[in-house]
Amino acid sequence: MKITRARSWVVKQPARKIDNQLKIKDRGFVFIQVDTDEGITGWGEITTYPGPVANRAISAYVDQIGSWLVGEDPQDIERIWNKIFRGMTYVGTRGATSAAISGIDIALWDIKGKVLNQPVYKLLGGAVRDKIALYCHPPEPENPEHITKHAKDIVNAGYKAFKMDPMMHHLHVGNSTFLDGEISADAEEKAIEIVAAAREAVGPKTEILIDAHGLYNVPTATRLANRMAEWNIFWFEEPVPAESWKALKQVKEQVKPLISVGERLHTRWEFIPIFENNLADFVMPDITWTGGITELKKIATMAEAYYIPISPHDASGPINVMSGAQVMMTVPNFYKLETSRYDLSYYNDMIDKPLNIKNGDLYLDESPGLGINLNEEYLIANEMDINRPIEYDPSAD
Repeated sequence: MKITRARSWVVKQPARKIDNQLKIKDRGFVFIQVDTDEGITGWGEITTYPGPVANRAISAYVDQIGSWLVGEDPQDIERIWNKIFRGMTYVGTRGATSAAISGIDIALWDIKGKVLNQPVYKLLGGAVRDKIALYCHPPEPENPEHITKHAKDIVNAGYKAFKMDPMMHHLHVGNSTFLDGEISADAEEKAIEIVAAAREAVGPKTEILIDAHGLYNVPTATRLANRMAEWNIFWFEEPVPAESWKALKQVKEQVKPLISVGERLHTRWEFIPIFENNLADFVMPDITWTGGITELKKIATMAEAYYIPISPHDASGPINVMSGAQVMMTVPNFYKLETSRYDLSYYNDMIDKPLNIKNGDLYLDESPGLGINLNEEYLIANEMDINRPIEYDPSAD
């Protein structure tokens, strides 16, 4: 069997309303298609940020790497992983390269499962559980009333945990994707009000996870985490930018909530200081950015050696969810799998069958590969022209 084509798809999903006040914005996704000379196709995903710019850039990068893989045996997954990783040393092996590897790697595992007529999890050692616990997100809260409604909806849907960023970024002064690392007094107080309202809405048992998106300096992150601890938040995620593990160490040593990091860490090597220096209570690599199925399994095993739970990140689409779930079926030290929404019927138009979610848990069957396929008619109908100039709107991310 040989690879005949590896290409990307940049597709747009239109906005939709979820109630009279809020709507889910339109957004782009980047999917990877790997075809073979035996008619078997594998699917991967990369979807990244900032969406309009990064998705187009990574798509072009993947298409160039894909041409390099024509003629390769798609079942030589480890060799192909290293061919790309080591071959791109001068370009850089993290970020765009590890994301490109991720999408291709996921597609190759999908092919391998289809060739052997087995789900991916059976190729990784077999299941250690019969379902995948999920946590999800409400729409971005704008005030206590919004979070009260959507938090209750999440609990009523059976979820035991949800995550949000209540920090009201449009009210920040100067801090856009980290400038001064601070938060305005107004935004901070509104964030505290939202966290308090969320806890009141769901009661003491539901886990509330807070995402700081790596935006803050050490004193600001420390203050925010400790103020929110009053409402028994489960973890405080990415308190500081990813570049300085010493800054992360300062925060971890001063805060009450548990710390989770990892979505901006690429490959197992960037997790080494996290484990060796006791910098996090949970790790959350993103399977579509850190190196795919191959790498997520390795990072999970590293975390297991330190007795640290793993909770894969997701802020994208259905391939991310299903590929992460396939790996986590085999991982003893699994906490929960992130999903970017609590109503994942949003994905149904993209895939050949709905995800099987009941009471906040995802159930996998024995369908080969990832267990789902993308709808090619949908991809064709919604493909974006990546060569057309765009006007970047940060609010679209």
